[in-house]
Amino acid sequence: MTEDSKGPVAAEIEKRLIEAIGPTHLRVINDSAQHRGHAGDDGSGESHFTVEIVALQFEDMNRLERQRAVNKALGDLMEARVHALAINARAPSEIAE
Repeated sequence: MTEDSKGPVAAEIEKRLIEAIGPTHLRVINDSAQHRGHAGDDGSGESHFTVEIVALQFEDMNRLERQRAVNKALGDLMEARVHALAINARAPSEIAE
């Protein structure tokens, strides 16, 4: 699945993060094909993701607080639909220009 043709889980991840965190940059990458046949692969093609997110609210948060904010925004998706999520959460001040 390409990034341009998001499945329903990837689209829901994106929607929830936009609503809860209001990122200045967001990229949801479906890594499921790399994990086909591994533990947690439910055969849906949408079980493993990487999220790259930049948000102003991350300025005063440490890495763990940022990950908790992302997980909280995703809520039940983390239990029901997503087996693995890699999170790269940064504040705008951490982006090299």
